[in-house]
Amino acid sequence: MDEPRDVLEGFAVYRVGGAVRDARLGWPVTDEDWVVVGATPEELTARGFIPVGRDFPVFLHPVTHAEYALARTERKQGHGYTGFVVHASPEVTLEEDLARRDLTINAMAEDPEGHLVDPFQGAEDLDARVLRHVSEAFVEDPLRVLRTARFWARYRDLGFVIAADTKRLMRRLCDSGEIGHLVAERVWQETVKALAEPRPIAYFQALQACGALAVWMPELDADAALDLGEQAMATLPVSDDPAMWRWARLLEALADESREALCERLRVPNAWRELARQVARTRALRQKYDNAGLTGADVMAWFDAIDAWRRSERIAPLQRYLALAAPALSTCVDEAWQAASAIQPRALLEEGYRGKALGEALAQRRLDSIENALRR
Repeated sequence: MDEPRDVLEGFAVYRVGGAVRDARLGWPVTDEDWVVVGATPEELTARGFIPVGRDFPVFLHPVTHAEYALARTERKQGHGYTGFVVHASPEVTLEEDLARRDLTINAMAEDPEGHLVDPFQGAEDLDARVLRHVSEAFVEDPLRVLRTARFWARYRDLGFVIAADTKRLMRRLCDSGEIGHLVAERVWQETVKALAEPRPIAYFQALQACGALAVWMPELDADAALDLGEQAMATLPVSDDPAMWRWARLLEALADESREALCERLRVPNAWRELARQVARTRALRQKYDNAGLTGADVMAWFDAIDAWRRSERIAPLQRYLALAAPALSTCVDEAWQAASAIQPRALLEEGYRGKALGEALAQRRLDSIENALRR
């Protein structure tokens, strides 16, 4: 704990939450959160701290720009994860601040000398590999269902489990309808984070077990959708965005209307939606290849479906995807693309083709080149 002490002199400052948890797990610490006890907003701003919190008092350190929050309590009023009245004052104790947190492993603090403050036995739960709620107030915030599921996706490979009583509270939040008061954008934000965790399928499995999946992603709650998704997400092509590819692979076996309905409900960004469409269409091409072989028209239709003529950069990643399960098909597609893409409109214009005739001739010659490539 090496924060500069000058502007903090005289304040009771504690490192809290994820930084304490992950340091004790030996997990990389990427962000540090700090709580100031016994101070007022005016005292912090007088020392150069910059207020940035909209809903509660959070300040940026004037030198390090780390975030410092005044100790606070929260009282439920209304629905959803924003339905809280926040109370921050010098009288709020550190234990009261920690009591409002979701899980015991997130309700630990360290003083400037590194001494642990652990009123809810979070260190014991870390050692026991248990995700456990701090109190019954867990049911006041439906976002905690998603956060608990996400933490399980992060730590399941370390042997963590969700405590039985915590599962009961997660189920209660779903049965009461409170989970439905979350906004789609917040659900998607947590889902994106979960997709970047070491075991993303655990997130969806935890949501399924408590009933949240049926509310927000019913398409994945049906039949064997998660089983198929787990198998698919186990292998990914080399990519700069594995989380996006995990989402696409999770959805690849869904019917088109189900996939589109799910993406619309969660307000999924267009780039994620489009990759999911491309992967689903590429999976369908692979199934045709496995079942009855491919015709030139099948490959041509696939090039059209992924808009390859205008977006040729889509070919390479989808070829890598095909190579995971069907390397021979990937080779065929590559050869067909090399042949078809070599045929450009300019040559046909020089031959005198115009208008509709130009489009028809271009399509036919590309189809002929694809069929020739497939016969090799």
